Amino acid sequence: MATTTPTALTAPRITSRLPQVGTTIFTVMSALAQTHAAVNLGQGFPDFEGDPALLDRVSEAMREGLNQYPPMPGVPALRQRVADKMAALYGRRYDADSEITITAGATQAILTAVLCAVHPGDEVVVLEPCYDSYVPNIELAGGKVVRVPLTPGSFRPDFSRIAAALTPRTRLVIVNSPHNPSATVWTRAEFDKLGELLAGSDTLLVSDEVYEHMVFDGAAHTSAAAVPSLAGRAFVVSSFGKTFHVTGWKVGYVAAPVALTAEFRKVHQFNVFTVNTP
Repeated sequence: MATTTPTALTAPRITSRLPQVGTTIFTVMSALAQTHAAVNLGQGFPDFEGDPALLDRVSEAMREGLNQYPPMPGVPALRQRVADKMAALYGRRYDADSEITITAGATQAILTAVLCAVHPGDEVVVLEPCYDSYVPNIELAGGKVVRVPLTPGSFRPDFSRIAAALTPRTRLVIVNSPHNPSATVWTRAEFDKLGELLAGSDTLLVSDEVYEHMVFDGAAHTSAAAVPSLAGRAFVVSSFGKTFHVTGWKVGYVAAPVALTAEFRKVHQFNVFTVNTP
């Protein structure tokens, strides 16, 4: 079959929604690592396969015909297992039907939380350094990014700086523990302190907890779900891909109170509708 040379197409002018953003550094680094057969320490995926039993279960589900759209919020049995896990580990009983949503990975969950909560001109506090999707997500929503540096060296939250960054326009704070890229793990006392700072406000919280099960050296993960002063205002985000070493499957979840989940699902249904099955 004859081949032809691609012809460049002339497209109409488009005004970028993210004029300061290029290709993500992870795309560049991963391509370079592959080209040079280098160890890739830039992305959060392992160099070993997922559990064979898990792979077998997925293959079995495919053969059994579980290949069509699941319910928009996710498979009910999976949402129930997430609710049971949150109760067992963090003492917070979420309702599987109205407070747990399965997502196309944690990144989509974070974007959806930002889009459902942030209106043009709203301020969003991010603690830097941070996962590189946070700032573009806020910009897509028309929000104003308020950057607060973590303490140099220890990468612990500086609550005097966080307090100074909070204003009546602050709609959202994004925290990440265990932290990417430093691996710092927030303590319960630090979460409680954040709860004190947000008390009496309408400020919401995105708690990015995708590395919740990768904690070492005697540290313990604290979830925002376990903190009474935060749970009622929090979108708690986690990732099955990280936990089970199958990042390409892109499946995560969000736990949030009924009112927040209702708004989250309004956006979720129109950016992915539902998640890959099985």
